[in-house]
Amino acid sequence: MSGPQTNDDIDLVIVGAGLAGLYMLHSARGIGLNARVFESGSGVGGTWFWNRYPGARCDVPSLEYSFGFDEALQQEWEWTERYPTQPEILRYIDHVADRFALRDGITLDTRVLSSHYDEPTSRWTVTTETGEVVTARFVVMATGCLSAANVPKIEGSDDFAGEIHHTGHWPHEGVDFSSKRVAVVGTGSSGVQSIPVIADEADHVTVFQRTPAYAVPAYNQPLDPAEVEQVKADYVNWRTVARRTATGFGGHARSGEMQAALDLDPDARAAVYQERWEYGGLTFLGAFNDLLFSQEANDTAAEFVRGKIADVVDDPTVAARLSPDTVIGCKRMCVDSGYYETFNRSDVALVDVSATPIERLTETGVQVDGVVHDVDAIVFATGFDAMTGALNRIDIRGRGGVPLTEKWAAGPLTYLGLQVNGFPNLFTITGPGSPSVLANMIVAIEQHVEWITDLLERMVADGVTEVEPEPQAESDWVDYVNLVASITLFHGCSSWYLGANVPGKPRVFMPLPAFPEYKQKCDEVAAAGYEGFILT
Repeated sequence: MSGPQTNDDIDLVIVGAGLAGLYMLHSARGIGLNARVFESGSGVGGTWFWNRYPGARCDVPSLEYSFGFDEALQQEWEWTERYPTQPEILRYIDHVADRFALRDGITLDTRVLSSHYDEPTSRWTVTTETGEVVTARFVVMATGCLSAANVPKIEGSDDFAGEIHHTGHWPHEGVDFSSKRVAVVGTGSSGVQSIPVIADEADHVTVFQRTPAYAVPAYNQPLDPAEVEQVKADYVNWRTVARRTATGFGGHARSGEMQAALDLDPDARAAVYQERWEYGGLTFLGAFNDLLFSQEANDTAAEFVRGKIADVVDDPTVAARLSPDTVIGCKRMCVDSGYYETFNRSDVALVDVSATPIERLTETGVQVDGVVHDVDAIVFATGFDAMTGALNRIDIRGRGGVPLTEKWAAGPLTYLGLQVNGFPNLFTITGPGSPSVLANMIVAIEQHVEWITDLLERMVADGVTEVEPEPQAESDWVDYVNLVASITLFHGCSSWYLGANVPGKPRVFMPLPAFPEYKQKCDEVAAAGYEGFILT
């Protein structure tokens, strides 16, 4: 491109062409807005475009990890497995883009560098790395909660002679680990999913674990056609029931939600846990309604899972290392397929780096406590700078040129996770202060996109130029999110919900663990004329 390109005819710029960006584009077009999407990847899909690591799949069942806004779409698409793999999810997202003719509104291979608000014109100036400059009345950040890879800074990274990969930016051509010694650093969700698959291919795998994860079996299997037919026959009601749950999915599997763990005797309680364990998946944590509010109740669930680990792992020492001693659920639980069984293999080793962290990378491997573990490849399964990372990597400046990073220096400030005071007409989909990662992400995305679309339509109809939160509404909302988190056990460990996985990041609990109540609040705000917002 020869020089900067400008375009002043855009109503709405959307950053990101994942599930949120695609639905926002479709919805904006539905109310007559001229919208344009910028996407850094060479294809649509967002998280599912980049996360192609071995074993990558969703931990929400496929029949629920799908859009519900269009009846024809949900009837025509056929999922093949209970928990969809990354390739299948990407095929679904491609289908959505084609079905609703969205591709002509998307500019691929284009990273947004900055978005600055111009007060005299009440428009945002968006600049891309290709030199294109676009002005728009509205900007929607559909950048994703888990899209900014957290790559640890380890001394000697440039010295290592082998290959280094991060699960969040996996080579699209794949990686061949056959006959190689592989180090996997991290045992969160991507580690739990990838380690068994890598172990099947590699000559040897060494897992470097700082904090063990609670993992529940997926029991993944092909979908039963009879079950699919039953769900599709009443899909609307089926989704409605699911969205009344705290997480926006699994409503049909939660018969015990109103029951407290401590109300049952040990044998009866264990029977409920066993039933949930055999069903598989994240609904295990919904076995009782007090697991994230009572430490004593939580201990019963944690002890049950530790017992399962001890049953599966042959070596008691290894089993103990794999057994967390933290609150179950304060970090996102993992859904696994043969994870614990993998550590019974003679070609898989576990290195505990909680007390003695990785010191450096050498030319031949990973050094811990003076010992070099020789490997040919390193996989960092170290997750993401969650929720705020992707936003903070864009130079976003609001009124008076104030950077968003400055506004959020002590932690993210939002009203409803949707907008930030001082940044008019800028919206964040599933932003901090909303349920986002504590809910079924597609449900959270649909709710946010539909709410934003209704507001934009109202603004256009009423001739409203700007919208932003009142300072007090923003402050009160942040206090409310902190209050809700404080009465739960989410503070029981250092998690990425708190930003604890990123050195120097403020320790603030970012998501709101209450999807139905949150949706009700958003609906009430809109019904009251967008109470808490300044419409100019």
